[in-house]
Amino acid sequence: MHQFFVGPNQIEDDTAIILGKDVNHIKNVLRMKIGEEIRILNGRDDKEFCCQIEKMEEEQVLCKIRFVKQGGLELPAQVFLFQGLPKGDKMDLIVQKSVELGVTEIIPVATKRSIVKLDEKKAGRKEERWNKISEAAAKQSRRQHIPKVRSVMEWQEALNYAKEFEVKLIPYELSSGMEETKGQIESIAPGQRVGIFIGPEGGFEEEEINLAKEGGAIPITLGKRILRTETAGFTILAWIMYHLEKE
Repeated sequence: MHQFFVGPNQIEDDTAIILGKDVNHIKNVLRMKIGEEIRILNGRDDKEFCCQIEKMEEEQVLCKIRFVKQGGLELPAQVFLFQGLPKGDKMDLIVQKSVELGVTEIIPVATKRSIVKLDEKKAGRKEERWNKISEAAAKQSRRQHIPKVRSVMEWQEALNYAKEFEVKLIPYELSSGMEETKGQIESIAPGQRVGIFIGPEGGFEEEEINLAKEGGAIPITLGKRILRTETAGFTILAWIMYHLEKE
C-alpha cells in the first residue's frame, strides 16, 4: 500500500486531501484509480489514516478515511545524528539509511577534517536534495514523520544545538571498552533526546573531542575495527534501535 504525508490541516472530518507534487505522482506516475487504498500520515499524530481514493482533481486528490490505526512506528526516544560532512555522495546514503533506522533529525556538520567545503548556494541545493531523500525513505520505511535534514552547522554550533539533550555520545577511535559503550546505550530511556556525533573521513581532531566532552558528550568505542564514516552512524543507530525496541 502506498504511503503519503499531508499537513494536519489536510485532514477534514472523514476526508484526507492530498496536494502538491504527490497529486502528479498518484495520477501520472503510479496511475492509481478511484477506489484504490492508500495510507496517509499527517506528520504530527501517532496515527495512520487508511484511506480510499474518492476523487481526483487537477490540483488535489480527495480520499475517504476508512479507519484510523495507532501507529507506534517511531522510536520511543528522539535520536539526532550529527554527521561530519563526508566526501562525494556518501551523505545521500547516510540520510536514506538513517531515516530507515529511525533517526529524528540529521544535522550535517563542518568539522576541521571535513574535505567537503560547501558555500551557501551549494549548501542550499544539498539540503534540498537531502530532505527529498529523507521524505522518500520515510515513505518507503513507513515512518510516521519525515526526519528533517538541517542546514550545515559548524562544530560549536552543533554542540550548542545539543546542549540540553539528555544523552550525547561521540564514537572516537582512541576510546576503548565495549562495556562502557553497552552501558551508555542501555541507559537511553524513552522520551530522551539523544545526540550522536560522527566524524568525517579522518575522524575528529583532539580539540573537537575536548570541546564535545566539555559540552557533556561521552566518547565511546564501536569496536576494534576502524569504521567508515557512513558505517559508524549506521552501527550506533542500529544498536539504539535494538535497545529501544527489544521488548
